[in-house]
Amino acid sequence: MAKPIVLIAEELSPATVEALGPDFDIRSVDGTDRPALLAALADAHAILIRSATTVDAEAIAAAKQLKVIARAGVGLDNVDIKSATEAGVMVVNAPTSNIISAAELTVGHILSLARHIPAAHASLAAGTWKRSAYTGVELFEKTVGIIGLGRIGALITARLQAFGMTVVAYDPYVTSARAQQLGVTLLTLDELLAQSDFISIHMPKTPETTGMISTDQFALMKPSAFIVNVARGGLIDEAALFTALKSKRIAGAGLDVFVSEPPTDSPLLGLDNVVLTPHLGASTDEAQEKAGVSVARSVRLALDGELVPDAVNVAGGVIDPQVRPGIPLMEKLGQVFSGLADSPITSVDVEVRGEIADLGVDVLKLAALKGIFSNIVSESVSYVNAPLLAEARGVSVRLLTDATSDEYRNLLTIRGALSDGSQISVSGTLTGTRQTQKIVEINGYDVEVPIAEHLIVMVYTDRPGIVAVYGKEFGEASINIAGMQIARQSAGGQALSVLTVDSPVPDELLAKVASAIDASLLREIDIVEP
Repeated sequence: MAKPIVLIAEELSPATVEALGPDFDIRSVDGTDRPALLAALADAHAILIRSATTVDAEAIAAAKQLKVIARAGVGLDNVDIKSATEAGVMVVNAPTSNIISAAELTVGHILSLARHIPAAHASLAAGTWKRSAYTGVELFEKTVGIIGLGRIGALITARLQAFGMTVVAYDPYVTSARAQQLGVTLLTLDELLAQSDFISIHMPKTPETTGMISTDQFALMKPSAFIVNVARGGLIDEAALFTALKSKRIAGAGLDVFVSEPPTDSPLLGLDNVVLTPHLGASTDEAQEKAGVSVARSVRLALDGELVPDAVNVAGGVIDPQVRPGIPLMEKLGQVFSGLADSPITSVDVEVRGEIADLGVDVLKLAALKGIFSNIVSESVSYVNAPLLAEARGVSVRLLTDATSDEYRNLLTIRGALSDGSQISVSGTLTGTRQTQKIVEINGYDVEVPIAEHLIVMVYTDRPGIVAVYGKEFGEASINIAGMQIARQSAGGQALSVLTVDSPVPDELLAKVASAIDASLLREIDIVEP
């Protein structure tokens, strides 16, 4: 079989190609050359980009085989995530690749402002010796205010505490327990601005946070205060910042990001109390390598059909190791569920019971939907578009969890209603040190059958001789029965048999067996490995 095609549209570290490995046909294209990019995308299964390549609706429409767009970095402004999601294309980035680099650059800006390092260097390089002109301040026993106490904010906190600084923070989504763990005092934004000697912003850019530091906020700050932004351009109102710096309302500012990049015409370039860098937050060898290797691994997972923790258009996030083995099991249960359905599905409940129920199990709902729709729709089903397929078909979906599981350590169930008013269910679990995947319930019947490639499910009236009848029919057709379990709810009532067989069963044989035993249900379900 031909290898999947991975398109590299910008220069990436050699470690990125190494991380992809030998299993792909790796091609290169200049992502800024639009005609070349569109032509190269025609048969690409994955594309790796940085910030210069735009993957918009037109590009996605040209890429009929595309399964994943991988951005070797954090920002995704150059990717049309909505169009990708609608097309069933996974979008991944490297959200943690630059956090150390960004934290260290922030500390660098703070030190540069405190000690006037860039200006002092420029003065000395110009041939002057002005020691007294560049008297600075110590960080020791100063207060730094962190706006946004996420991963980068926490890293900066630890580094500045080592300087003997007091750290205060504003973040409406951080609990007091988390702040206490970090040794940080939570304040309102106004309190932080008034108390801090140094302020660093680490917020996402949203309509609510754009321009969050403007004239009113500068008016609250100490005249001796410095402010730093290495997060996103536009969090600080640049016109208001220019006025505050020009009038000495605040002492100085350090910026690595701007509303318009490069900031060629910005009046900030003409001030001597500002330190500006050209968006260097991720510009370290280590960050670039981490980003490339991270997205290369994500591409491998995506093209193998697995869930990718760093996919931005898939719920789930980082998968707990205790939850991960349940993903392929749940996907196979979804295939069994849809294989049992005789009419359109109207609702689905994904139930998780047991020890893992208190962990992040949203991924199991995605796996169930992927398994269900892979047998229903003709288009390719992924973890990205499975929820959209359910929504488009008016299928309501719920995830239900319960830490109590009476019989099994963990029990995974898919239960749903059909348009004809009937209900179906299938449950499974993982057993033993090898984590063997087993079906343990079908439509209320208790069974315990290892999941196999070919399953036959039969429901009929319980009476003597039935096993001999279908055993004879399968034997004469050279269909080997590898395993079998029979369950019933009462003697003489309805019984359910689950067989695992070594090869597919022809439709005419299934019909013959159904007639011979007067089965109310006889279905072969072929399981495809996720």
